[in-house]
Amino acid sequence: MIFIKTKEEIIKMRGASAIVLEVLSLLTREVAPGVSTWEMDKVAENYTLEHGATPAFKGYKDFPASVCFAINNEIVHGIPSKDRVLREGDIVSMDFGAVVDGYYGDSAVTVPVGEVSPDALRLLEVTRESLYKGIENATTSNRLLDVSKAIQEHVERAGFSVVTAFVGHGIGRNLHEEPQVPNFVPSNSNWGRGMRLKSGMVIAIEPMVNMGGPDVEILDDGWTAITKDGSLSAHFEHTVAITDNGPMVLTAGASQGN
Repeated sequence: MIFIKTKEEIIKMRGASAIVLEVLSLLTREVAPGVSTWEMDKVAENYTLEHGATPAFKGYKDFPASVCFAINNEIVHGIPSKDRVLREGDIVSMDFGAVVDGYYGDSAVTVPVGEVSPDALRLLEVTRESLYKGIENATTSNRLLDVSKAIQEHVERAGFSVVTAFVGHGIGRNLHEEPQVPNFVPSNSNWGRGMRLKSGMVIAIEPMVNMGGPDVEILDDGWTAITKDGSLSAHFEHTVAITDNGPMVLTAGASQGN
């Protein structure tokens, strides 16, 4: 079931999303060689609790931490650890959600650790661009798969691949709601019958892009997803409200979206 949010509910979601934005901005400033993902997870959790919010991921399906970190060939859902120390030349994805007054916000960024290769920087650039291509198409004049198509075309034009094992999602009073938001057009989809986007829908758009092939493996921890071919992966995400005036990016600052 797809829940259409009222203006009041979207305002509450913006409150949760503001915490998410602040935490990811804080974590981005913490990223440096020698820092562990465990240290950064504690920074995120402490900031969230101090500002009257609750980390959305901790305890969700027994996930043990507040932030999902994914380094280099890890795609999503990496568990923070004192042994997972950032190194010069790494790229690290940080995925974080928060709950305020029963409403969720969710966002992710991938950032370089020190100096990284030109190929890695290009992967980050294309993945972030693909997110905004998707957001541009999140309008009431479009269908859900217009968002998916825009992301997929941008990624594949650059010579990268879209992860098909994971998708974006609706969000609101629950972290994951309908509809699913794929970053690709499923091969069995009837394009003409795709779901029409409606004002009041709120979705988390989150392209996951691999430098190599799209295939995924899950590590023995039951959470961490890695690229099967060992190639680098990047992940960007925003919580986006569909409105009659266009997409409203709830997890972005004023310079990144309305």
